[in-house]
Amino acid sequence: MITREIRGLRVTAAARHDAIAEAYETWGEDCVDHLNGDFAFGIWDSRRRKLFCARDHFGVKPFFYAQVSGDFIFSDSLNELREHPEVSDELNETAIGDYLLFGVNQDLSSTTFRDIHRLPPAHCLTFANGSIAVRRYWTPSVSEEVRFRDARSYVERFLELLTEAVRDRVGTDRVSVLMSGGLDSTSVAAIACDLIGADQVRACTVAYEKLIADEEGHYSKVARDHLGIQGTRINADGYGLFEGDLQQPEPFLISLLGGQFKDSLRACADGGRVALTGWDGDALMNDPVPRLRSRIKRILRPKQIDSSLPEWIAESFAQRTNLHERWQASFRHEPIRTKSARIRVLNSKMWPAIFEGYDASVTKLDLQVRHPFMDLRLVKFLLAIPRTPWCVNKHILREAMKNRLPAEVINRPKTALAGDPALQLVRRASVRWLDSFEVSPQLERFVNLDRRRLLADEQTSDGLWASLRVYALNHWLTNSQPIARRTPDNLINNDRAYETSIA
Repeated sequence: MITREIRGLRVTAAARHDAIAEAYETWGEDCVDHLNGDFAFGIWDSRRRKLFCARDHFGVKPFFYAQVSGDFIFSDSLNELREHPEVSDELNETAIGDYLLFGVNQDLSSTTFRDIHRLPPAHCLTFANGSIAVRRYWTPSVSEEVRFRDARSYVERFLELLTEAVRDRVGTDRVSVLMSGGLDSTSVAAIACDLIGADQVRACTVAYEKLIADEEGHYSKVARDHLGIQGTRINADGYGLFEGDLQQPEPFLISLLGGQFKDSLRACADGGRVALTGWDGDALMNDPVPRLRSRIKRILRPKQIDSSLPEWIAESFAQRTNLHERWQASFRHEPIRTKSARIRVLNSKMWPAIFEGYDASVTKLDLQVRHPFMDLRLVKFLLAIPRTPWCVNKHILREAMKNRLPAEVINRPKTALAGDPALQLVRRASVRWLDSFEVSPQLERFVNLDRRRLLADEQTSDGLWASLRVYALNHWLTNSQPIARRTPDNLINNDRAYETSIA
C-alpha cells in the first residue's frame, strides 16, 4: 500500500490515492458509491478523528486488519500483519474446517489466523473511538432496466464498456495476457491490441498435450496468429503436484498445480508489469449452473449423496467448530432461478481466494494481474440487459468479437477439460510419496490420519481433492509458521505494512 498526506487526509491505498482522497473530501463515506476499479484503501480523517477503509466491489485487492493493544493495523499483505509483535499466531479453527471441507473459507470476514480479519469485497470499515463498524456498500442485483430499440445498440454499448475496462487496466505501453483458447481471454487480448498495438501484447498459454485431451493450445495459437501477437506456451504435462513455491499466507492459496501457475505468471512478468485475464465472462454471460459443476468444482463442493462428514475429520475438532451442522447446512440449497443464478455466482466465496492468489503480495512478482471483466460498469450493464439472448452462451461477446477474432474461436463451444489433471497425476507412481508425508504435530488437531484413505484408492475427483487438501494443509502448517516479528520501533511509518489509529 502507499501512504500520502493530501489536504489534511492521510491516505493509504492500493490504488490511485489522489482520486480516492478527492472523492472522500467530496462525498465522505459515500465516496465508495462513486468509485470504480480495483482498490483497497484507508483514510485517516483528522478532523473527525476516524479511520475510513474500503475494498473494491469484487475483492481484487486484498485488505486485512487487526485490533491489538488499542491499535488498529491494516495491510494488503496478511504476512506483514503477522509481523506485528502483538498479533497472535493462534489459528482460526473454523477457517481450517472450511478449508478441509470446502476448499475455501466460508466466512469472508475472517482469515486462517484468530487475530487477523479480512474486509470482504464491497465492504467498508470505520474505526473511531476504539470501535470497528463494517458495512456492505454494494450488492449486485438484476434490474433489467437497460433497453435499446435495436440489437446493434446492445453490442455497441457492451463493446464500449469492455474497451473502457481494458483501457483502464492496461495503464502501460506493454501488457501480457493469460490467454487460453477460450473467448473471454482472447477477447481481452484483441481489445488490448486495438489499444496499444499487437507488438506490445504478449500471450501466455498453459496447455496439456498428453496427460489429458486439451484443445487450449490449438485455439490460443489460432487467436495469436490472427491477432499477430507473440506468446509463450507452457506445456502443463511437465508439472507434478505441489511443485513450485508453496510459501503462501493461507492454505487455500496453495495450488496443487502451483508450478505451472507460478511459471505462467513469471512468463507474464517477462512481458511487462501488467497482466490481464479473462476472469470471468462465464459468471455473467454463460449458463452458470454447468459452470458451478465443472469450473469451480475444486473450490466449491458439489452436491453429494452422502452428507456425513468425511471420516478422517477428527471428531473433537468437529465438535469444537460445529462442523457437523455446517456441513449438513451446505446440502440445503435454494432452487436456482434464472434471475438469481448469476447473482449467486457473483456472490461466490471463491472470488477473494482466486484474486488474492494473483496479488503481488502473494506471488512475490513485480506484476499486477488485472481482470477487465470484473469491471463495475460492465457488470452492472450485463445485469441490467435482458438475459435472453445476450447472456446465454456469451451471445453478446460473440457478436462484439465478430471481425476481431477468427470464426473458429468465436464459434467454439464452451468445453471443460476432458479429465482431471490432479487425478491423472495421482495415478502416477511418482506421487506415491504424498501418502507417506511427514506429519506436522498441529495436523493431528484436525485430521485423524488413520481414517484417511490412500490417494491411490480415491476413485472420484471430489474424494481426491479433499484428500489432497489434507496434504496441502500439512505442508502449510509445516512451512508457514512462525514468522519473523518486527520490533515496535519499526512499526510506525512503515508505509507498506502498517497504519495505526494512534500515532
